[in-house]
Amino acid sequence: MGKIRNFQDLRAWNEARKLSQVVYQVTQTFPKEELYGLTSQLRRAAVSISSNIAEGSKRLTTKDLCHFLSIAQGSNEEVKSLSILAQDIGYLDSKHFQEIFSRCRNVGILLNGLTRSLRS
Repeated sequence: MGKIRNFQDLRAWNEARKLSQVVYQVTQTFPKEELYGLTSQLRRAAVSISSNIAEGSKRLTTKDLCHFLSIAQGSNEEVKSLSILAQDIGYLDSKHFQEIFSRCRNVGILLNGLTRSLRS
């Protein structure tokens, strides 16, 4: 795979962006006392995924890009973990939990594929 010219052309970035949009919409229903707690942390983790893909795409080496993709993968797992907690305490209904989890699974697959293709 050659140099990435535009992060916006990456499916992983586009799917991560959609995940962030869903997280923002769903967390609007969280209790106000969670604004600086779970709501903020879940939103920041979701935004971190696409942000790290974008930042890594302009790094000078493939190794650097893979490092940022690894960070994005970690943030993706954080969204999954926080979503489980949100469901456990009754902030996320089953439908929204499944949507977020499914999107996270898809983003993870895309990040893994992109990383594999860069390392080969």
